[in-house]
Amino acid sequence: MKEEYRTDRRDFLRKAALSTAGIAGVPYLASASTIIDNMEIPSDMTILFQGDSITDADRNRGRYYANDGGGLGGGYVYQIIAELLGSNPGKGFKCYNRGISGNKVYQLADRWNDDCLFLKPDVLSILIGVNDFWHTLTGNYKGTAKTYSDDLRALLDRTKEQLPNIKLIIGEPFAVKGGAAITEQWDKEFPEYREYARQIAKDYGAAFIPYQEVFDRALDNAPVEYWCPDGVHPSIAGAFLMKNAWLEAFGTIF
Repeated sequence: MKEEYRTDRRDFLRKAALSTAGIAGVPYLASASTIIDNMEIPSDMTILFQGDSITDADRNRGRYYANDGGGLGGGYVYQIIAELLGSNPGKGFKCYNRGISGNKVYQLADRWNDDCLFLKPDVLSILIGVNDFWHTLTGNYKGTAKTYSDDLRALLDRTKEQLPNIKLIIGEPFAVKGGAAITEQWDKEFPEYREYARQIAKDYGAAFIPYQEVFDRALDNAPVEYWCPDGVHPSIAGAFLMKNAWLEAFGTIF
């Protein structure tokens, strides 16, 4: 009887959350529990998050062991790992955050042996590209969108060569309209980076997370200051949207 009640209650909550999300027009507002309830997730996986400051989120880099809360930062990665570990006790997941603020793709490559290949992840999640464009506006970097694409492809080739069975998740680099850091140049030039990321995900059989769409649709519910004040670095609420979008992508790779 108790099990029957729990099942009915889960079904009710799932339908209610999805109904609310449909009304809002933002499916990523749904509770994460409705996303992962029916996932068949393998045990004993190593999951690695890579990227720039959005992934870093002020993590303590001295706390580099798996599932260490201080080493996971305060952003979307922490929320994802909390959801995975709390919803899957006994699965034996080992989760790492190795994002570093300011990084561009070539800087990921410089530290790839230690911060990726050594860890032998089963699932690799990469969100990179904002700095590959942003730093060109300050004159401190001369790369182009093509540089970004070539560098990311080379990095993934290197990864697949060493870890041929790895599952890939590629997050779309995003710039939220109206954010304090977003200028007209972003609107004109940054979409090419996003398109390259999408194409790379397709070419490498990776799950793709359309973060730009996630935030664009979220603006129908609250202003940019609520989700991502500078247009680049999400708030807690923005990290929640990213977490749910990531979990949806994660569920497609098995």
